[in-house]
Amino acid sequence: MVRMSDVVRGIVREKAADEAKGSAAPEAPPPPPRARPVAEVPQPAPPPRIETPPAVEPAVSLDALPLEPALPETPAESAEPLFAELQLFLARVREIIRTGDAFPWSELEHLIERCVVALERSSELFWVANNTIALAGVDYLAFHQARVAALGIAIAASVGYDRPRRVQLGMAGCLIDVGLWQLPEGLSRRLDALSPEEQALYRSHPRLSVEWIRRWSPPHEELVEAVLQHHEREQGQGFPQGLHGTTVNQDAKILGLVDTYTALTLPPPPRPRLRPHEAIREIVRTKHESFPSSLVKAILSEISVFPPGTLVRLNTGEVGRVTAVNRNHPLRPRVEIVADGKGQRLPSPKMTDLSEAPFLYITGAVAEGGR
Repeated sequence: MVRMSDVVRGIVREKAADEAKGSAAPEAPPPPPRARPVAEVPQPAPPPRIETPPAVEPAVSLDALPLEPALPETPAESAEPLFAELQLFLARVREIIRTGDAFPWSELEHLIERCVVALERSSELFWVANNTIALAGVDYLAFHQARVAALGIAIAASVGYDRPRRVQLGMAGCLIDVGLWQLPEGLSRRLDALSPEEQALYRSHPRLSVEWIRRWSPPHEELVEAVLQHHEREQGQGFPQGLHGTTVNQDAKILGLVDTYTALTLPPPPRPRLRPHEAIREIVRTKHESFPSSLVKAILSEISVFPPGTLVRLNTGEVGRVTAVNRNHPLRPRVEIVADGKGQRLPSPKMTDLSEAPFLYITGAVAEGGR
């Protein structure tokens, strides 16, 4: 009688013998031991797949790390004391010229870095520099250069300058007119009535400024170039070298534009001043001759033809006060309407964003604005 178990064992032995030709141990049990690991391999395999997604998390968190300090963590520095400190520093520069002391470059750089950070966090410093008056005891040139530095930093940011380059431009803006301290003070007060000799003397001030800056061993050569060329213009009508277009340093173009704007809005007395929107219109009229269109658009988007605080009349006859500039629509700011079409004051002002009101527009300014 043949048992089924013997048949099975015979078949297994035959198969093992066929599969292991030349093997000295036909009855060795490699299949069973191999069978278990094969069955067990899929079980540990999933863990590596499960651990793969978390491995992406460090890359995400590293990418999220800012290259510069996270600004929103601390409030913006108060603008008025900062701008006052900048004016007082520049008043000291005049004394340094008189005494021949070493120039405190690191102090100026730190001060401008604070201005750059303040302008990144808030526009308050921009408007303080735009509308304030000089501190008591601070002469006009110190005040003027402080304004050029602060406003120039803002314009540089709007055209894409990174922080180090904004700091460099701000430092140059603080020193564009130091050469004028070596000239008779009356020259700046009557620029429209200078004799040919006085005109030549005035036009020498960029070179005089650079002479002093070089004596102080500036940290960047680009700073020197920006100061030297800030009176050059697009069509070659500037001074002292008569440079054209692309041959003019980009920082110098920004500083020249801001220098022009600040001189129009707050010139040295007794020269008459223009309101901000009037100064912008004057610049726009000559933009193709004096400044590149991209920079005119930049200052227009920052300051607007109707800056905050300006009282304006709408096409409906209503009167409103500009509260904020729309950078993409500089002629259509946000307005707080304070009087109706008949000139009657509203019991409660009405806020309107002209960029969202296509049938409303400003017909002109009705009073001098300010913040």
